[in-house]
Amino acid sequence: MDFLQLLEGAEYLAQQGNPQIAGLDYDSRRVQPGWCFVAIHGETTDGNGYIDAALSAGAVAVVSDSSPPRPDVAWAQVPHGRRALARLSANFYGRPAERLSITGITGTNGKTTTAFILNAMLRAAGRKAALVGTVEYRIGDEVLPAPHTTPEALELNQLFARALEAGCTEAVMEVSSHALEQQRVYGVPFDVAVFTNLTRDHLDYHGTMEQYFAAKTVLFTGLGTEPPRAAVINVEDEYGQRIVKLLKKQQELITYGINGGDFRAKDVSIERNGTKFTLVTPDGQYPIWSPLLGRVNVLNLIAASAAAYARNVEPRAMVLAADELAQVPGRFERVDLGQPFTVIVDYAHTDDALRNLTAVAREFLALRGGPGRVITVFGCGGDRDRSKRPLMGEAAGAGSDFVVLTSDNPRSENPLDIMNDALPGLQRSGTRYTLEPDRAKAIALAIHEAQGGDVVLIAGKGHEKVQVTAAGAIPFDDIEVARNALRDTGYATIQPTQSTKS
Repeated sequence: MDFLQLLEGAEYLAQQGNPQIAGLDYDSRRVQPGWCFVAIHGETTDGNGYIDAALSAGAVAVVSDSSPPRPDVAWAQVPHGRRALARLSANFYGRPAERLSITGITGTNGKTTTAFILNAMLRAAGRKAALVGTVEYRIGDEVLPAPHTTPEALELNQLFARALEAGCTEAVMEVSSHALEQQRVYGVPFDVAVFTNLTRDHLDYHGTMEQYFAAKTVLFTGLGTEPPRAAVINVEDEYGQRIVKLLKKQQELITYGINGGDFRAKDVSIERNGTKFTLVTPDGQYPIWSPLLGRVNVLNLIAASAAAYARNVEPRAMVLAADELAQVPGRFERVDLGQPFTVIVDYAHTDDALRNLTAVAREFLALRGGPGRVITVFGCGGDRDRSKRPLMGEAAGAGSDFVVLTSDNPRSENPLDIMNDALPGLQRSGTRYTLEPDRAKAIALAIHEAQGGDVVLIAGKGHEKVQVTAAGAIPFDDIEVARNALRDTGYATIQPTQSTKS
């Protein structure tokens, strides 16, 4: 492929030279001889400062969003670096997104679980699908690590190309507000777009809820493409109702909710080892049983079913997948070494997610009957929206009988400062609490506090395997830390059972 072919369809202000291009990258450290270097403004660095390094590594062409052309090298100056990266990446890998049926899922909470359920429904229907999301990337049965919920356009097109090579016809992806704002998915033709909800999060990046909402709406209006053919919207969320008003008349609209919408639930029964309800659809009613617990997962199951319907999946496959999907990593995941109380690890890291998490725990206790308390371990992330910290404290306290306030991913901040921000909300709840900045000690403290029948919730990190501190990322897995604490408490002599959802 030559340079002009690579640039096909991209916006550029000036261009010179037409060498053959053997590859491309936006990271100068990965550039090889014969490649094109795309210099973009990142969140923390400016790629234009690494042009000389890329040329020294053998780059034969440069695409830049700010630096002026140089006479000694092939060059294109573009108005928007990430848009250019998206278009060039698609061109280099043969526009793989155009050959897949892609469903994008956005919202504050529920994206990961909905994506996992939808992927399972597609598989149950006999389709081979790729999954791109927070926990992991999947190409068929192959599982890959997920550095970002939504990768940069280069990595995304590489994944799509690999998916096609593996025989995939579908892709399911979580689409973050950061990715939409930064145009990482520019030019991706989504067939179906799903909106789960919008609650307070990421305001350190977006500034206001309106700007956060505006970023989310881009998935439904199209980013360098036509709008998605079908939109699946939670109309029990106020922002979902607003998105409905933005949709164009030619788009297919499918609404959902627990009590209202084209897809909804009736006769919901939250049981000790799962959830059952009747799924009401435009084409009939179907009994759903799922090992996933709680009303929040009823909503996720309905959302996935509505999206599957938009992809022409038969109800039989929806019912089968709901029954068979027992676990989503780090989402209400049990840690069980035979102890007489329940230990749950969950990714909840917003006030709304904490309310949902503690509500599920309360439902679980009510169904089981007898004595039992909700003990919650939580912290707030550093270098993120400070205003949500007291809200998280209040939500955790309101839903719990005892709270251990600790550190999450403090990043560059002092963990004690973060905890002090959350403390006023926790104190307003009136719930008994203690403070322990060492997360491992906090988890151990909660487990030592637990008695028979209690539920211990370890919230905030879920599937994550590191804790990000001022010193860098250190290995930290809430599930393994909880297991170790259980062993230290004396449950090592009991044969452990596999961590499962209930």
